[in-house]
Amino acid sequence: MSPTHEPGPDTPAGCPVAHSGPDGGLAIFDAVFADNPAAAYRELRAQHGPVAPVQLAPGIDAMLVLGYDEALKVLRGPEDYSKDPRRWRALAEGRVPRDSPILPMMIRRPVCQHTDGEEHARLRRAVEDSFDRVDPITLRAFVEGAADALVDRFCAVGEADLVADYAKILPLLTMNHLFGCSEELGERIMGDVAAMFELVDAEKASADMAMCFVELLALKRERPGLDVTSWLLAHEAGLTDEELADQLMVLIGAGVEPEQNLILNALRLLLFDKRFADDLAAGTLQIDAALDEALWYEPPLANFSIYFPVRDVELGGVALREGDPVVISYAAANTDPSLKMQRTSGSRAHLSWSAGPHTCPTKDTARLIATVAIEKLIDRLPDMEPAVGEDELRWRPGPFHRALAALPVRFPAAEPVARVPVAEGTGIASAPRKAAVDSPAAVGAEPAGAEPDGVRPVDPEAGGPKPVESEPAGSEPTDPQPVVAESADPRATEPESGNPAPGNPEAADPEAADRASSDPEPGTPADAAAETPTKTPTEAPAAASETASEAEAESDAPQAPGANARRGLWRSLASWWNNRKA
Repeated sequence: MSPTHEPGPDTPAGCPVAHSGPDGGLAIFDAVFADNPAAAYRELRAQHGPVAPVQLAPGIDAMLVLGYDEALKVLRGPEDYSKDPRRWRALAEGRVPRDSPILPMMIRRPVCQHTDGEEHARLRRAVEDSFDRVDPITLRAFVEGAADALVDRFCAVGEADLVADYAKILPLLTMNHLFGCSEELGERIMGDVAAMFELVDAEKASADMAMCFVELLALKRERPGLDVTSWLLAHEAGLTDEELADQLMVLIGAGVEPEQNLILNALRLLLFDKRFADDLAAGTLQIDAALDEALWYEPPLANFSIYFPVRDVELGGVALREGDPVVISYAAANTDPSLKMQRTSGSRAHLSWSAGPHTCPTKDTARLIATVAIEKLIDRLPDMEPAVGEDELRWRPGPFHRALAALPVRFPAAEPVARVPVAEGTGIASAPRKAAVDSPAAVGAEPAGAEPDGVRPVDPEAGGPKPVESEPAGSEPTDPQPVVAESADPRATEPESGNPAPGNPEAADPEAADRASSDPEPGTPADAAAETPTKTPTEAPAAASETASEAEAESDAPQAPGANARRGLWRSLASWWNNRKA
């Protein structure tokens, strides 16, 4: 028995799985499991083999696929395994509690991830075509500017929580930008996504998210812009309102919570793992290697891809009943002892982006965002070090994600770079450091006589914000490219994405066989398609200017703690982006 699964007061002595649910499956939804999932996977593998019974929530039984080969059989076997939750036998028979916190994550929605065949192809085409219109070069520039703005708000303090102060907010700002969300909607969506993954008031969070997307769709019907939401609305596939709202729920949720986890899990390796920490201290960055290792060993979604057998089948010597949930453990499959391949930098054979018809098509851009986030942080704070021991880190519970609760760091205080104009009073550090971060020295609050909207004008000669140098010399045009680019056929010249690194045989890459038919899992980081055709300059999304006026109109409404600070940040970024593209 794993030392991390000590018997509780109600556990019978000698129970083979000390931390089991009432029906015998290992509970993978609480803090006990979150503290050491690797030990739990070893325990399950030793007792049950490559497929093991678990509980996703109290009373919610499933079979967890631990074996790499077995996982591929499910992911690539649509003839035997369906994504449609209407096949869930326990739900159809009324054996699932109506108030189960996991229902919002498992009930059927008309989205790519819950459909098969022609319906799946139609929905997927709308998603792919919309993302193909996003320019990754300019997306990089926006992420760099947003990262600078966040670091400016705590760099003068000398300490930060990289979860609350950085990684939790950066993906939200990026999603606001890509989907044309107002800041208020984006803040609500971020809280709702976290609640659903943590199974905390998940039903309430799901209902609020649905309302957010109804509001967003109404906004974009009235004022369409150059953003993913507007493109989905206008797509020839003719998505219904229900399909649009639910697809937005999946896509935006996919771009916030798991992207945050990917950034943080790689940062943890860079800070604590001696192999990476020594190089970091010496000024030698290994960001790609840290991301690869995080995807192999600590994927942002540890257990997901829920399938339902279409008939009674056998998998890895284990009988599976028709309609019983089958969940892929990416984390366990990636670390399957029977897997005879190197789990090293450049290896793309891990399953963290899924595989088969439902592979994530936006993995390259998700990686781009994580890379830029880490590069910027380390560039700005090169002497950053952990403020606690690794054994003091805590992980957020939940059956699906691998998510740090906090990542405290300290560093020599540094001056803000003021690359992005700062609206007055927009510090976003956590409460204990609020006074210091909200001071003019810390955040660059406006002196008397500032512009009426509280945002400093762009003046490069006076040290104001300048266009972000997002690419090596010669790779970015003088006139910054927009977030979007048009062409007669935006997919005609698109190269294949996710190619393995040099020296890594494509045959060992499960993504290579799946690129032609793939879609983002709910919760898989999803942003722009990272490889796009040659771009033609157009103007940047209208969402930036829209959000600034909306934020001011809503300023008198009751707000959650920190809402005004985050709204100020979004105003600052919107102003900076409009000035930059002008």
